[in-house]
Amino acid sequence: MASILAKKPKKMKLKELKILGQQLLSSRAHINNLPLLLGFISPSSPPPYVLESLLSLQSFFTTVLADLPPSQSSKKRPRIDDSAKQDPEFIYRTWLRSKFDEFVTLLIEVLISPDAEDALREILLDSFMEFVKLGNGGSFYSSIYHKLLRSIVNSPTPVDFLSELLALKYFKYIDVRYFTFISLEKLAKALDTKDTADDETAGGDGDSGSQSRESMELSIHKIHYIISHIPPLEGNDGKSEYEMWSGSEHDKKKLSKAQKAEDKGWKAEKQTNNVLSPASIAKKMKLKFTKAWISFLRLPIPVNVYKEVLATLHQAVIPHLSNPIILCDFLTKSYDIGGVVSVMALSSLFILMTQHGLEYPNFYEKLYALLSPSIFMAKHRAKFFQLLDSCLKSPFLPAYLAAAFAKKLSRLSICVPPSGELVIIALIHNLLRRHPSINCLVHKEDGDESEEDKNDSGSEKRPGIDHFNSEESNPIKSNAMRSSLWEIDTLRHHYCPPVSRLVLSLENDLTVRSKTTEMDIKDFSSGSYATIFGDEIRRRVKQVPLAFYKATPTSLFPESEFCGWTFKYEGSYEIKEQKTVEEDDASTKRQRIEC
Repeated sequence: MASILAKKPKKMKLKELKILGQQLLSSRAHINNLPLLLGFISPSSPPPYVLESLLSLQSFFTTVLADLPPSQSSKKRPRIDDSAKQDPEFIYRTWLRSKFDEFVTLLIEVLISPDAEDALREILLDSFMEFVKLGNGGSFYSSIYHKLLRSIVNSPTPVDFLSELLALKYFKYIDVRYFTFISLEKLAKALDTKDTADDETAGGDGDSGSQSRESMELSIHKIHYIISHIPPLEGNDGKSEYEMWSGSEHDKKKLSKAQKAEDKGWKAEKQTNNVLSPASIAKKMKLKFTKAWISFLRLPIPVNVYKEVLATLHQAVIPHLSNPIILCDFLTKSYDIGGVVSVMALSSLFILMTQHGLEYPNFYEKLYALLSPSIFMAKHRAKFFQLLDSCLKSPFLPAYLAAAFAKKLSRLSICVPPSGELVIIALIHNLLRRHPSINCLVHKEDGDESEEDKNDSGSEKRPGIDHFNSEESNPIKSNAMRSSLWEIDTLRHHYCPPVSRLVLSLENDLTVRSKTTEMDIKDFSSGSYATIFGDEIRRRVKQVPLAFYKATPTSLFPESEFCGWTFKYEGSYEIKEQKTVEEDDASTKRQRIEC
């Protein structure tokens, strides 16, 4: 025994390490083996040594953990008399508590180490979660679980495998989700405070400031990954049963003893009094979910994470918040940014406006400003066009506003791809059908002057003048009602057959609602060159146009179609010059021969 203890940890064999563990479990007399075994829980130790030490230490601490006093850093630590502090048994247990805290710290150090193997991490995480399950007298040991999440978030290196493993194996338990939300809320608030302090103390050291910013962004990435991978609460009706990680075995043993002592009715009443109902669990979970997400959204989120949040916010977050209207500040700020961010924020903002009574002034002005050629190439354009159609569906929409959107879309049809033109035709079709007052835009003669045109003495009365101002961001000042949809008329001769066919639908009298139906924007919003080409290939054509010429054409465009124009290849002049030179040379040779 003395020879084994005298050996250095690096020179100890695996068999000798196993003997140390067996001795520790057999008698308190071998308690000095505990620090030796802890020395092998390290990222630099070989995996077999780490596993052997882990098995011995886990078996040892599982049996004594319930009798240990609270940790020194615990807020629930009771006051202890001076006489009790002198008790050898108390001193021994306090020492064991400090070694257990050291053991937890070493486990976390190996878990987040980039040098640890994935298989070893999985085993260590399972052992760690067993202590979370049993280390607090059968209740969830939230303090060491918070320490794990804090180490993951604050780690200077990515620990994606550990985060994925935690989400895959343990986020199905309701209590793990609950305490994860609590920890993430605390971590997000701590990061927010740290960011504020860094901004106030920012000085001339640019390198340290950039490193601090990179560390902050990495931590925000990790928090977002964890919080976005927590599954939503099933059964919001309060009738579903939830699977718990902590206390399951403890409750089973307690229940089996109660079966022998009491009848079934008393058992059911006791269980009802001691265990929270599914409805109360759902209410508490929704509250913690809300606090965690709100704390996270207050952080300085990087742009790539910002877009990921906005893309899923309306489906994964808003339905599960206790009060979704508290997102109004975040969403309105996002909507005011402009560009792609505004497009992605529109889905969530539309839900708050239509389902939760949010009043947002100048909403349609901001929506009008989003209409640009770039929106027809955006990644989330399909959802945007569907929401745009929904926003313009209200019958109380003023005529000038409906006309402004119709005219702006009509102007965009000149400079967008065919897939965008199909969406524009469908949107204008629905606008003309819903708002008969703007059907004057379809056909307006030069003599059809409004009162504003007649009173406008400063402008010249020239035919063909379009009064619409496409550069104006305010739809009221765009003069759309004084214009017409002449751009749509040009699409009747479009080179793309689906566009020229679809635009014919606008020739019908759309004011007769009984004979017309609205177009589903979803059928056109995801279009592209590939989808248009595929539809044309699959389309059955009854009459096939044939290219037949009585005489072989000598030019691409016949002169009869372009009077006064000639189309000649530039190389033809070079050929003529070359022929002229050759003819001159030939005539010169003839003259010499004749002489």
